[in-house]
Amino acid sequence: MRFKRTLTARNSIDMIPMIDIVFQLILFFLVSTTFAMLPGIALSLPVSSTAEAVDAPSLSVTIISQNEIYLNKERIAFDHLEAALINMSQTGQIKTQNIALEADKSISYEVIIKTLDIMRIAGFQNISLHTAD
Repeated sequence: MRFKRTLTARNSIDMIPMIDIVFQLILFFLVSTTFAMLPGIALSLPVSSTAEAVDAPSLSVTIISQNEIYLNKERIAFDHLEAALINMSQTGQIKTQNIALEADKSISYEVIIKTLDIMRIAGFQNISLHTAD
């Protein structure tokens, strides 16, 4: 008895292994990505062509106007900013002496310098200035 051999070439591409690899890549990137938690305060940051990326500090001061300043997500008066920063620095509420300053591009230079002075008086040495990309 003779068996008929029918060998035919498959003309289609098997998509299942490719889909498996794509899912593995997606999982790898999701697990290895770190997410920075930034305050949800809308700002119009100034643009810089020489800005460098740094690690996001755990503490940030956001200046929207002379009367509207936030310490992390908490609104604070400009007069009370120094006391709040010194209190946080001395009580150990923060682990590092890194702080970020975010200011709207319409803020005057004088307000930014006063805020930088307050941060230095409170003991913060590593101050990051945030800019737009």
